Amino acid sequence: MEHKLYIYNTLSRKKEQFIPLHENTVGMYVCGPTVYGDAHLGHARPAITFDILFRYLQHLGYKVRYVRNITDVGHLENDADSGEDKIAKKARLERLEPMEVVQYYVNRYHKAMEALNVMPPSIEPHASGHIMEQIEFTQKILDAGFAYESEGSVYFDVVKYNETNNYGILSGRNIDEMLETTRDLDGQSEKRRSVDFALWKKASPEHIMRWKAPWSDGFPGWHMECSAMGTKYLGEEFDIHGGGMDLMFPHHECEIAQNKAGLGKDTVKYWMHNNMITIGGQKMGKSLGNFIQLHEFFEGTHKLLSKAFSPMTIRFFILQAHYRSTVDFSSEALEASEKGLERLMDGYARLQKLTPSATSTVNTVGLRAKCEEALNDDLNTPITISYLFEALKAINLVHDGKATISAADLSELQSVFKLMVEDLLGLKVETAATGTNDAYKKAIDMLLAMRLEAKRNKDWATSDKIRNELTAFGFEIKDTKDGFEWKM
Repeated sequence: MEHKLYIYNTLSRKKEQFIPLHENTVGMYVCGPTVYGDAHLGHARPAITFDILFRYLQHLGYKVRYVRNITDVGHLENDADSGEDKIAKKARLERLEPMEVVQYYVNRYHKAMEALNVMPPSIEPHASGHIMEQIEFTQKILDAGFAYESEGSVYFDVVKYNETNNYGILSGRNIDEMLETTRDLDGQSEKRRSVDFALWKKASPEHIMRWKAPWSDGFPGWHMECSAMGTKYLGEEFDIHGGGMDLMFPHHECEIAQNKAGLGKDTVKYWMHNNMITIGGQKMGKSLGNFIQLHEFFEGTHKLLSKAFSPMTIRFFILQAHYRSTVDFSSEALEASEKGLERLMDGYARLQKLTPSATSTVNTVGLRAKCEEALNDDLNTPITISYLFEALKAINLVHDGKATISAADLSELQSVFKLMVEDLLGLKVETAATGTNDAYKKAIDMLLAMRLEAKRNKDWATSDKIRNELTAFGFEIKDTKDGFEWKM
């Protein structure tokens, strides 16, 4: 099978036609969260980006094994092989078992992903559940001569590796410049050089997350988990590895080096990275006070938010920008996305109610091809959305009785919108968020039907009373040629 899907390969720094290693199947690995706190907007972007890719690859007919890991051990505070384990620190401060912390935040992460309509991966392995695989992988690198043991820890020898390979191939960093501009950190004298990174760390006496290994009681380095789990579930060579751009260095750079050193081959064919979300032009971060967790968006509880925003508004906001572009957050930008999403979903609802005619006086031919062409161009969701908005003009003309559409054209238009809006973009009507359950809808419909009957009987007092009171409660009512429409 061959499709004209092009994706930007960070490794080659260009768009390449996607041709999987195996004809009908795709292996995809995406770095998931470190679960020591609630999911935030930065977690939402890679989840949604690779959810779109997962959906689209399946639409193209591929069987996709999508692996998204959970980091629950080995991620130290400063990402440089020093400091306390982030999860162990949380456990110590809250007087919990580390796995209690992990389970609590994994549950909340899953709840947030479900709200964002992110499909679950095929496999979601935990780093702590694959310690033996990480020990075995570390031993392979030692056996190949690209690592060394020091005081119970094992470090990757970056300079030795760079003699026959290119450390910096993904990020474009120069090892000589790194050696010149970095210094040994306090407590890191056991390393030969500051650029070397840990494959296994000997645990200090107070470290509560530890396992037995040939070198010491300790724990794996942060980068090792993805090498071990990616190759365990997808094989020594697989198609796609994704994650946020902030992981390109050091995490993914180290992963490439580990895989090449331990397996003697390049593991990943296509590297994909989504760009960052900024706030006021600054990278989101706790130290800047601009760090917004997803539940704060849904509840409207953060000081930078003017109101609560629904999960679908967050999803739509992210999809309105190309995944490789920076997105600058503001409450005003979210309000604009909310209005855009409302227009799209209102038009989609109207589409379901259109009545076909003998002929079409609107032209919607080619919408499917244009949307697929946009998605084939490195998942260009903003262009796809723009084509759907163009089609709304035709839908509204037919809805308002100013144009007609044939049965065949209507069926195709409904099919395309279902595919693009629901199946691929993953947008859905959020009835639960507004409380519009069936009984609620029926009650409002009954009131508006009574108003319609009053208008027919020229009982303007009753008609106006129903409309005015519903409007005061926050309902928007629109009279149509076939009756009425309403929404909150």
